[in-house]
Amino acid sequence: MCYDYFNKNNIIISFENFLCLNYFVSLREEEYMRYVISDIHGCYREFLALLDNIHFSADDWLYVLGDAADRGPEPIKVLQDLLRRKNVTYILGNHDYMFLYFLGRKGLDLADKYLEDCVPEDIADFRMWLEDGGITTAKQFMKLPKKERIPINEFLENAKSHEILREGEKTFILVHAGINHFHEDKPLKDYEFIDFIDKRTDYKRRYYSDQTIFVITGHTPTITIREDHLPKIYCENGHIAIDCGCVFGGRLAAYAIETGDVIYQNHISSKK
Repeated sequence: MCYDYFNKNNIIISFENFLCLNYFVSLREEEYMRYVISDIHGCYREFLALLDNIHFSADDWLYVLGDAADRGPEPIKVLQDLLRRKNVTYILGNHDYMFLYFLGRKGLDLADKYLEDCVPEDIADFRMWLEDGGITTAKQFMKLPKKERIPINEFLENAKSHEILREGEKTFILVHAGINHFHEDKPLKDYEFIDFIDKRTDYKRRYYSDQTIFVITGHTPTITIREDHLPKIYCENGHIAIDCGCVFGGRLAAYAIETGDVIYQNHISSKK
C-alpha cells in the first residue's frame, strides 16, 4: 500500500512498506543510497529539486535511464550537471541517440555543417527530431563554444545500454524503454543496443518468471500505463515504470533501490 505525504514545498513522497513519519530517518540509516530516475527532458529545476528532496549526497549513486534532453526548457543544463557528477551512471535513451546521430561528433555533426550538405533522408529525419522536442536542445547546444560541446558528446557516447543492480535477493534490470525481441534465456549482452532504447515494454506481460527479478524502465509515461492515469510509478508484473511525465505537467520520480521507496517532485510551472 502506498501513502502520499504532501508537505509545504509541494513535495510528494510515496512510501512502500514504510510509515510516513519514519521515512527520512530510515532512509538515511543506509550507508549510501542508489536512486533511479528517468526522462528528465530538460526539466532542470525539477531535477535539482528532486535531488534536494532525497538529500542526494556524494556518497549516493544516481542511475538515469536516459532522455535527459529534448522537450523541456533547459536540456543542456541538465546534461552539463550530470556529466560533472562523479556518482552518476547514464543509460542512453532514444532522444539521446537522436542527439548523437544529428549533432554528435561520430554522427552527422550538424552543429558544424549545413543541411544542404546532407542527403534528403537525413534532412527529413532531422526535422522530425526537431519537431519531437529536439529544437530546444539543438539551439542551446549550437550556441555553446566548441570546447563545451565536447564533454556533452563524450558523456553520451559513453552511456550504457543497460545496468544490473542487486539488493538482497532482488535483481533490478535498468533500461530506457524495454527489451525488444525478449527471450528469458537470452543474456542481456547478446541484445543489440537499439533493443533497449526505443521499443516500448509490454507491461501486461511478466518478462522473467523469477519473481525476484524486476525490470525498471522509463520512456513510456505511466499515465498511459496505469488504469487510474495518475502520474505515479507503475509496479506490476515484475515491471517498475518510473517515467511520470514531468515535462508534460506530471512528476519526476526517484526510485530508491535499497528501500523500494519512491520520491516525487511535481512539475514546476514556468508561469509567474
